[in-house]
Amino acid sequence: MTRVLVFSTLFPNAADPNHGVFVENRLQKTIALPGLSAAVIAPVPFFPSTHRAFGRYAIFALAPVQEVRRGIEVLHPRYPVLPKLGSWMAPKALFHTGLHVIRSLEARGQGFDVIDAHYFYPDGVAAARLGQALRIPVVITARGSDLTLIPSSAGPRRAIQWAAREASVSVAVCEDLRRRLVDLGAPAERTLVLRNGVDLDVFRPLDRRAARASLGCDAFTLLSVGSLIERKGHHLAIEALGSQPGWRLLIAGSGPLRGELEALARRLKVADRVRFLGEVPHESLPALYSAADVLVLASSREGWANVLLEAMACGAPVAATDVNGTREVVASPAAGRLIAERSATAVAGAVRSIEVSPPGRWETRRYAEEFGWDDVAHANRALLMAAGAAGYEGRHDPRIAAAQALIRPRERQATAATA
Repeated sequence: MTRVLVFSTLFPNAADPNHGVFVENRLQKTIALPGLSAAVIAPVPFFPSTHRAFGRYAIFALAPVQEVRRGIEVLHPRYPVLPKLGSWMAPKALFHTGLHVIRSLEARGQGFDVIDAHYFYPDGVAAARLGQALRIPVVITARGSDLTLIPSSAGPRRAIQWAAREASVSVAVCEDLRRRLVDLGAPAERTLVLRNGVDLDVFRPLDRRAARASLGCDAFTLLSVGSLIERKGHHLAIEALGSQPGWRLLIAGSGPLRGELEALARRLKVADRVRFLGEVPHESLPALYSAADVLVLASSREGWANVLLEAMACGAPVAATDVNGTREVVASPAAGRLIAERSATAVAGAVRSIEVSPPGRWETRRYAEEFGWDDVAHANRALLMAAGAAGYEGRHDPRIAAAQALIRPRERQATAATA
């Protein structure tokens, strides 16, 4: 039995159940297979107050210290984060916090064979230090901004480079991120692709008429899902309504820009066609996807955006900006359209193309079925078991990287029509 320790700040908790749900999903699908056991250390920034006036910081304070999620023990130790200095100090803080918890677990007889870390900085860097201190091999998964943004700072870039050399294997959720890792100096022979998947049982087409009726959808309906931050591009979806008076827009998510987005809708005189739904529980998303005509994702950067496959699995085609790994997801007209440039005009053009010539709902679903979790889970299991068996001294054994044959997804041509 290979004993896996998942280490990442990206993991759901009772106070923030949508946070890092993709990490939890991959873990759940993997340990459902024989040969693995797992525990999770998902540190949370320390904050002393639960008062709602503090916004997201209050959610940190509300997170439980310990919980059991879907049969897995999850620990949420606190680590210090200092304003302005937090990004530089976070790897060290996470390392010391993680080491203290692991030593406590070891004292009660719970040891580990491999660390499964997610997000290269600061989490992966801290995990690499933990592996070094405890003589445990480490697998680190890159997921997006940890490679598309953070390496622009010299200190974090050097730390990421060190962690990639120290790790048994560096994993990227798409080929774009894998290339970025290699360009940073990660050993190419130990840098693999393990895409995200979609739960095809949870995300499936629901009764479309009922879903639309429950949301009051009586027109061609766009859906934009994600945190209300600039990077997600909700403002471009709002602006796209200006040229298309027959469209409506649903926005699911919470964040600091809600007031600005509402003001933008009023200024453009489309407020009566935009509905802000707030934070939507993960289990409620299938009804939204089933009601929508198109999911719009106008992000400035993404690793592998889970909302794209979730929408497709529910039968909704997508219009998504052609950034990072998105071309690897939207690789067929059945999936939707790539948006060639990040502008409201291009968003409207891509959506209009789908409106004029929509793929069949079940055609889109069948496309999504190629991206279930089964292949991912089997490959992840093989990788973790190989790394655990090799141990710390054998962490660069070429047989670990040989799992690439299982991990690399079936080659796909990027044939999506670009608006």
